[in-house]
Amino acid sequence: MHAASGNPRGAARPRQEGPTDLRLVPPALAAWATAALTLGASPGWTIGVVVVCLVVAGALLVTGRRHRRRSRGEPEPACGEPERTHGGAEPTHGEPEPNRARRLLWRTWPKASVAAVLLCVAAAAASGGLHGADMRRGPVPELARQYAEVTADVEVTSDPRLTRPRIRGAHAVPTAVLLNAEVRRIEQPDGTVTATRTPVLVIVSPGSESAVSGDSSGAGPESGAPSGKAHGSPWLSLLPSTKVRVAARVVPELGDGGRVAAVLRVQGSGPPQVVEEPSGAQRFAGELRGGLRAATEGLEPDARALLPGLVVGDTSRITPELDEAFKATDLTHLLAVSGANFTILLALLIGPPGRAQHAERRGLAPRLGIPLRATAVLGGTLSLGFVIVCRPDPSVLRAAACGSIALLAIATGRRRSLIPALATAVLLLVLYDPWLSRSYGFLLSVLATGALLTLAPRWSAALQRRRVPPRLAEALAAAGAAQAVCAPVVVVLSARVSLVAVPCNLLAEFAVAPATVLGFATLATALWAMPVAKALAWCASWPAGWIADIARTGAALPGAGVDWPDNWPGALLLACVTVLLVLIGRRLLRHPWLSGACAMLLLLVLVQPAPLTRVITGWPPPGWRFAMCDVGQGDAMVLAAGDGAGVVVDAGPDPVLIDRCLRTLGITRIPLVVLTHFHADHVAGLAGVLRGRSVGAIEATGFEEPLDQAEFVHRQAAARRIPVTRAVAGERRRTGALDWRVLWPPPRPAPTPEGPNDASVTLFVRSAGLTLLLLGDLEPPAQQALLRSPVGAELGGVDVLKVAHHGSAYQDPELIRRAAPRLALISCGADNPYGHPAPSTVAALRAGGATVLRTDEDGAMAVAGEGDRLWVAGV
Repeated sequence: MHAASGNPRGAARPRQEGPTDLRLVPPALAAWATAALTLGASPGWTIGVVVVCLVVAGALLVTGRRHRRRSRGEPEPACGEPERTHGGAEPTHGEPEPNRARRLLWRTWPKASVAAVLLCVAAAAASGGLHGADMRRGPVPELARQYAEVTADVEVTSDPRLTRPRIRGAHAVPTAVLLNAEVRRIEQPDGTVTATRTPVLVIVSPGSESAVSGDSSGAGPESGAPSGKAHGSPWLSLLPSTKVRVAARVVPELGDGGRVAAVLRVQGSGPPQVVEEPSGAQRFAGELRGGLRAATEGLEPDARALLPGLVVGDTSRITPELDEAFKATDLTHLLAVSGANFTILLALLIGPPGRAQHAERRGLAPRLGIPLRATAVLGGTLSLGFVIVCRPDPSVLRAAACGSIALLAIATGRRRSLIPALATAVLLLVLYDPWLSRSYGFLLSVLATGALLTLAPRWSAALQRRRVPPRLAEALAAAGAAQAVCAPVVVVLSARVSLVAVPCNLLAEFAVAPATVLGFATLATALWAMPVAKALAWCASWPAGWIADIARTGAALPGAGVDWPDNWPGALLLACVTVLLVLIGRRLLRHPWLSGACAMLLLLVLVQPAPLTRVITGWPPPGWRFAMCDVGQGDAMVLAAGDGAGVVVDAGPDPVLIDRCLRTLGITRIPLVVLTHFHADHVAGLAGVLRGRSVGAIEATGFEEPLDQAEFVHRQAAARRIPVTRAVAGERRRTGALDWRVLWPPPRPAPTPEGPNDASVTLFVRSAGLTLLLLGDLEPPAQQALLRSPVGAELGGVDVLKVAHHGSAYQDPELIRRAAPRLALISCGADNPYGHPAPSTVAALRAGGATVLRTDEDGAMAVAGEGDRLWVAGV
C-alpha cells in the first residue's frame, strides 16, 4: 500500500515497475514469421499448420491444468463429474505453500507460454492463408496470365501517386499515376460479369488524356526531373473508397511481393468514370489534406514540399532531388508519418509518457480539467482520426496501435510497460493485415521503436555517467540506437551506408516537434480560418526548412555515405561491423582524448577537404585540364577554368552523380554550362550542376527537341535567373588558359538535322597546349557536313577526342582518320542495352593510333599535361 501523495488531485504515484515483461514478445515474433511464410503457402499446408498448432496447444493447456491440480492436492474429476472450482483436499505432503507455488509456476509457465505461441502461430497462419488466397481467388489472376482487356469496377484503397521520372536512354519516361484498388466487378472479354474482391495495382499510363495535362508539382524548377506531366490528371484527385469503372488490360504483377494479384493498365481512357463517391470520412480527410496544401501554397519550395509530408505523409510535392537528400541522410522516416508524429500529438494531450499516470501528470488534458479516463477516450478518438487522415501506412498503424494500448492502460488504471505494448501492437497488426509482415517500412518502424525502448535508455545512462548532459545524452542515444538497429535493413534497400545519419537526425530532431505541432494546427484550422492557417504554416515553414537544409547539407558532404552490398549477407556483415564499432566505442568513451581524435578523423572523412583528398587519393591530378565524369549512360565533362572554376559540357542523366563528380573536382564556380543537345542523358542532371554553385550562363543548341527536356532546361534556368543563349558555329570564347570555338551547328543548319543528335554543339578546345575535340552525339550526316564546312580543315591531329554518341557504330571513318587523336574517351554506362561502345568504333580508333578509355570500365578520368606530355588519371 502507498500513501496518498497529498496532491490536490488526490492520486498516488504508482509503484515502481519490476523487470520488463517479455512474455508477449515470442508470440508476436512467431506470428510475424508465420504470417510472412504462409502468405504464399498452399491451402493444404496452411491448414496442416493450424491443426497441428491447435492440437499441441490444447494438449499443453490440459497438461498444465493437471499439474496445477496435483500441486494443490485436488483429485481428478471422474467421468461426468463436474470440476471443482474451489476448495479441494488439503495438501498431504506437508510442503510449504510458497515452495509449492514456485514449483507450480516453474512447471506450468513454460507450457502456457509455448501454448500461447502456438495459438498465435495458428491464428497468423489462418490469417495469412486467407489473405494469400485472395491473390488466387476469382478470375483476375487467370485473366492476367492471358493479358486480357476487361472492363472493371474498382474501389480505390490508397491515395493516387506519381511514378518518379526515369531516364531511358536519350529520353525521359513520362510519369504515370499509380493507385492501389480492389476489383469489385469485372466484365471479361466474352461478356461474363463476375463479382469479386481482388486487390490490384492500377497504372494510368501517360498516353491517356488524363495523365498528360499540366505540370507535375513534383517536377518543378528544383526537381531535377526533366519531365513530369501528370499533376493536372483528375485521377490524382481520387480519394480512397471511391469506386471507378475502367477499361484496362490485365497483366501479371511482378514487383510488389504478391500484395496485389495483378496490374490494370489504363491508357487513353480519359478521366475516370466514377460510379460511387467516397465515404464521408474520406471526403472529410481529403478536405483536410487539401486545406493543408492550400495553406502551404505560398511557402518557400522546400517548406511547401516538406510540411504536408511531415504532417500527413503527402509527398506529392517532394522533388526527386530532395527525396535523394533525405535518403542519403536516413531522414526518410520524417516523410512517412512515422510514429514520432503521433507520439508528439499524444504527448501534447496527456503529457510525457513517463508521467501520464502520475497524479501530477502534464499535458493539455489535465490543464483543461479533463478526467483520466475521458483523456483516454479523447486520445482514442485522436488515434482514429490520425489513421484516417494520414492513411493506414505501416508506421502509422504501428504508432496508433501502440498509442491505443497505452490509452487503454490509462483508462483502466493499470500500468503497462512499453515493450508489451509494442509486442501487442505487432501481434494485432500482423493478424489484422499479414502483408505487414513483409513490409520493410513496418520492419524498420518496429526495429526503431524497439531500439528506443531497449538500447537507448542504457546508452543514455552510460553517456550520463561520463558527464554528458542528460538532454544531449538522450538525443545521442536515441539517434545512435535507431541507426545501429535499422542500418542493416536500410542497406538492403539503398546499397549505401550513411555516415551522416546520426548527426543529421540529431540536428533535425529539434525541429520535428514544432513543425509537427504547427503543421497539425494548420491542418485543423485550414477549413474554417484560412488566414490563420497560412500564418501557422508560415511559422511551421521555419522548422520544416531547417530539416530540409539539414538533409541537403548532409547529403552534399563528400563522405556522406559508403557503398555497401545490397543483399542479406551484406546486411549481416554491416550488423557485425556495427556490433564491433559499439564495443570499440564503449572503450573509447573512457579515453576523452582518443575519443576526440576519432571524432576529428570522422569529421575529415565526411568533409574531405580538397587539398587533403588530393594528397591521399591523387584525384584530381595536379594541373588537370579536362575531366570526364562517370555518370552512367550519358555525357558530362568539365574543362578546368582556374582555381575552383570549370566549364561544364553536358550534365548527364542523374543530378546526384554529376554533383558528386563536381564536388570531387572542387568546382564551385561555373562560368558557362554547355548543353550539346536536349536529350535526357545530357540534360537531366542539370539540377545537380546548378546546386550550390555560381553559374554565369547556359548555352545550348538552337534545335529545341525533345520539347519537354528543352522546357525543363529553361525552367531550371529561369528559377535561378541564369541566362540561356544559343551556340552557333564560329563563336569563340576564352577564360584564363582555356580557349574554345564552336564548330557546329551552323546558324542555319544545313542540312536540316534529322534529330537532336545531329544538332549537337561541337567544340574545339585549347587548354594549356592541349587540343580537344568534343563531338556531342553527332551522327554520320552531321559529321560529314562538319568535315565539308570551312572549319573541317582545322580538325587534324587533336590530342583528345570525346567520341561521338557514346562510341556507337554510327561514325564517319573520315572524321576519325582526320582527327587522329592520341587519346579517345568514351562515356557510356556499364551493361547498357545499346551495345555502346561498338567494337567497330573502338577498333577504328585504335587502328588510328589512339588510346581508348571508357567510363564503364575505367570510371571517371582526368586529363593533364601539355605538348607531347599527356597523361590520364582515374578515380
